[in-house]
Amino acid sequence: MKNIKLERTQSLLKELIPMALANLNDTRLNSLNVIEVKCSKGKYSAQVFLESSFLTKKEQTEILNQLKKARSLIKEYCLEETGWFRCPDFQFFFDDSLEKENRLDQIFHTIALEKEKRKNDVN
Repeated sequence: MKNIKLERTQSLLKELIPMALANLNDTRLNSLNVIEVKCSKGKYSAQVFLESSFLTKKEQTEILNQLKKARSLIKEYCLEETGWFRCPDFQFFFDDSLEKENRLDQIFHTIALEKEKRKNDVN
């Protein structure tokens, strides 16, 4: 059975974190897209997954360093908005599953085109 409170917390954080990022004075952080938030059972920590498309590995590293520095401001924002007694510690990661999915889609499209071409060559 899924923990409804945990899922509600994760959903709320998924909404609040982008708003907290938008309030920061760093344009690289303002527009980051939060894909998913996974909290630990006790809600002591939360893994925040960000969209990585359009960012180089170097940019991702720089952004993660900035996010480490801004972590306390993000927590403070979430506490103010929710009225919680405490907020999970955030760990930020870039999620490249969307990028992998797009590459797979391209591969399948190429295969389909080649099949169609072979079919037409036979006829």
